[in-house]
Amino acid sequence: MDVVVRVAKPEDFKAWRQLWQGYLDFAGSVLDEAITQATWQRALSPDGSLLCRLAVVNDRPVGFALCVLHEGTWVTQPICYLEDLYVDSSMRGKGAGRALIESLYREGREKAWAKVYWVTRTHNPARKLYDRIATLDDVVRYALR
Repeated sequence: MDVVVRVAKPEDFKAWRQLWQGYLDFAGSVLDEAITQATWQRALSPDGSLLCRLAVVNDRPVGFALCVLHEGTWVTQPICYLEDLYVDSSMRGKGAGRALIESLYREGREKAWAKVYWVTRTHNPARKLYDRIATLDDVVRYALR
């Protein structure tokens, strides 16, 4: 199976929206539609810090990565936080998730990003993939809400 990773385009909204809903369902989350619309618009903005990459098989988007580029205090290059990664359940285990992450890593090398990183839940089955391609560090995340 050939997976192509590319930048999301405005005409991808319908396919991305279906994947986004699958992601929200997987996460057990509900978001206001205004947030979904704003996320899509920010991901398409060429001047924004949010970017969206799609994994495409036979011209059909089957997964996405939403990332935030941000500054850091220990580096001068941009840092890429992979905030959301999702692959349609029918396509899992076939290379789309790996293709998305590896594509981001290549893009980061080409654009001199300091690193690509992400967090995930301890019970996420995708950790099997993450453990093969990335290094688990000892960072503990805290949040105030």
